[in-house]
Amino acid sequence: MKPEPVTVNVHEAKTHLSRLLDQAHAGQEFILAKAGKPYARLLPLAPDAAQRRPGRLRGRLPDAFFEPLPADELDAWDRSR
Repeated sequence: MKPEPVTVNVHEAKTHLSRLLDQAHAGQEFILAKAGKPYARLLPLAPDAAQRRPGRLRGRLPDAFFEPLPADELDAWDRSR
């Protein structure tokens, strides 16, 4: 479960930015407040998408998977546009 956001005053955020960044990287979300009003959000970045590896499914799909589609099925796809 994701932890609730923590509200932090801008002055405190400037003073402890390195610590807040470490906590955000670990998953904590912060709401930065200016004069007591929510102003911005500090949150962790989404993880990088996995790198594609060509050939990863080699041997896992039947050869028929790569056969051209029958004409009637291709026509059905063309009509759906």
